[in-house]
Amino acid sequence: MDTPLEKLASAALKLTASERAAFAQLLLESLDADESLDVAWLEEVERREAQADSGERPLLPLADALMQARAALK
Repeated sequence: MDTPLEKLASAALKLTASERAAFAQLLLESLDADESLDVAWLEEVERREAQADSGERPLLPLADALMQARAALK
């Protein structure tokens, strides 16, 4: 008897190439699920937002930010 994995693989191989690619992407994304990273990024975003709101770290126009990033990479 086929295992669930074998049944899934058989069904997946019947999909079109683009459907298989989308399915593969879903599977890969499920491996990256790390809630501690999500929490850490949320905390970082909130910290930076508070800095911007307080004036501690003012926001830059996109063009200026890109210019600074490009200069830093040289």
